[in-house]
Amino acid sequence: MNSINRRTWLRSSILTVGGAAVLPHLAWGETAKAPITLDNFGRASYSPFFKEYIPRQLEEVALKAKLNANENPYGPSPKAIEAFRDMATKGNRYAWKELFDLIDKIAAKEGVSSKHIIMGPGSSDLLEKVGMVFFFEKGGNVVSADPSYMSLMKVAEATGAEWKPVPLKDDWSHDLEAMEKAIDSNTKLVYICNPNNPTGTLTDAQELYDFCSRVSEKVPVFVDEAYLEFMPEKDQKSMVSLVSKGKDVIVARTFSKIHGMAGIRVGYVVGQPETLNRINKITRGGMGITLPSVYAAKASMDDVEFQTKTRKLNNEAKEYVYASLKKQGFEYVPSYTNFMIFPLAMDGQAYLDKMYAQGVGVRSFEILGKSWCRVSMGTMDEMKLFTEALQQVAG
Repeated sequence: MNSINRRTWLRSSILTVGGAAVLPHLAWGETAKAPITLDNFGRASYSPFFKEYIPRQLEEVALKAKLNANENPYGPSPKAIEAFRDMATKGNRYAWKELFDLIDKIAAKEGVSSKHIIMGPGSSDLLEKVGMVFFFEKGGNVVSADPSYMSLMKVAEATGAEWKPVPLKDDWSHDLEAMEKAIDSNTKLVYICNPNNPTGTLTDAQELYDFCSRVSEKVPVFVDEAYLEFMPEKDQKSMVSLVSKGKDVIVARTFSKIHGMAGIRVGYVVGQPETLNRINKITRGGMGITLPSVYAAKASMDDVEFQTKTRKLNNEAKEYVYASLKKQGFEYVPSYTNFMIFPLAMDGQAYLDKMYAQGVGVRSFEILGKSWCRVSMGTMDEMKLFTEALQQVAG
């Protein structure tokens, strides 16, 4: 494949639903056939409010600081690595009994029965499966915030559904009142990412709880909690308790973030058995999860020390970036996750290209007509590379 064709392939690949969700992996492949359109400026267009600038030198750059995918730079945990390594020789076997053991362990943690859990290779896979099951050949619409993680919505659109975006409020929280008003007789699902990606912001837990409890009586509510565990444990207010109360709420969790297992691929959703049975028709009960991955996930759940350390180091990195941005004259949006956004005073495409030229991978968006950077939290050394590059590029 020559360099021009390869570059074309790379750009088309990252603009598919598999990359969606604001292209979380700068992904190398397609998991669904719903290309995101490019506008005249080469930006991926998600909505009238939200576009993404695409790096123009993907294949040429060796990144010194990979801060574009919200990955955990410290994981997997040592215990997870040991468990994965020990079970690698059994990778020729399907993980049925072992998967059920993991489900039981997760169910105990979440305070629900095992029949309320289904597994998948990462939560994005399950998000996309929900989009397929709820909307394939049936139309309807899905209501969500804008901007937000786009994986489910792009799959829904690919299957013929309509996306009804509701802009975030001025404080970057979900406009729950407007979202509830957006629900109509054709709404099949409401999607909420909390904390939200790409903004890193939080919607009040009690307000969200009341919203989910009320709205789920009319339409299922999907709550994506991929980043919840980066918050202090006392502040981790999951919506999973609504499931045990019989509400038609689906809660997604992942081992890709705090557990540092993005490349090992384990995730799950909690929901009502009848809802999960619909999803299970195309998930095959978590068959996409390898046996070593199952053991790694079980070990990682027990490694509370690693999770606590990750949370601490992530917060230290954020505080360092906050201070550096303030010193350089940038405003920023306080984050509850392992990434953050801040506005740029320069063109988003030029910024992105110059940062990549410095060997620093970040993301750049246009939100409501203004350019923004999203930077994931890496190690402290990586964050120092980022702030030094930022000073040269936009200082």
